[in-house]
Amino acid sequence: MNILIIGGTRYFGIYLVKDLLAKGHNVTIATRGITKDNYGDKVSRIIFNRTDADSVKKSLSGKLFDVVYDNLAYCSNDVKYILDVIKYNKYILMSSTSVYEKHWDTKEEDFNPIDKKLIWCSRMDFPYDEIKRQAECALWQNYNDINAIAVRYPFVIGKDDYTKRLCFYVEHVIKEIPMYIDNIDCQMGFIRSDEAGTFMAFLADKDYSGPINGGSHDTISIREILDYVTERTGKEAAFSEDGEKAPYNCEPEYNINTNRAEKLGFKFSNLKDWIYELIDYYIESVMAK
Repeated sequence: MNILIIGGTRYFGIYLVKDLLAKGHNVTIATRGITKDNYGDKVSRIIFNRTDADSVKKSLSGKLFDVVYDNLAYCSNDVKYILDVIKYNKYILMSSTSVYEKHWDTKEEDFNPIDKKLIWCSRMDFPYDEIKRQAECALWQNYNDINAIAVRYPFVIGKDDYTKRLCFYVEHVIKEIPMYIDNIDCQMGFIRSDEAGTFMAFLADKDYSGPINGGSHDTISIREILDYVTERTGKEAAFSEDGEKAPYNCEPEYNINTNRAEKLGFKFSNLKDWIYELIDYYIESVMAK
């Protein structure tokens, strides 16, 4: 298939590109051209500014792809700029479980973008959770006749996580830096970055349209993470209301239901089978500095 990936030069986008190439697809990546990639002549490239309607139109107008992966759509305008100019058979939007009011057994039907008022907005107009909802509102309300998927992930983590959110907790324990944490015992969901990429690649030829959750099985709390770091290092976490605010603050207790994805044939890993190895990697990285 002829596939366009908007993004694809870092994090789980790299795994998406590599998996699609391994399956024999023709891949084009569309980026700002700032982040270098190691794909060589295995991919075609389009340079554009996806937040600028004129740049998108100039770069993509009239082009035809079997599948379009939009890893960088954060708001309704982002979706509109792409879908108004490009021709495609399937559009796969990188959404987020932030669209939900999350809880135990969070399912796709817990957020219905058809029922919410669509607001054409830019990335800075609302907080992250709301602009991601508006991106889905644009997709399902304004382009409701297309073959589309909205992939909803919880926090994506891995050795290549440029946000360093999980590493924050490890580093603060080891360096004895006080933290402010408001949800230390809340169980939360995650997905590994390579698995996030391979699941998106898996969806390329699947007969499915609509929102779909992805995520590792099981959950973990911040306390469990901190206790593991203490066990491995002998360092105790320091807490203070005046400490640095932790990155996963305000997250409720929840888990993500992935039955739809499983019924399509994708098997997600178990979180506890790999997260402690990842924490070990961060411990070694911090202690090596």
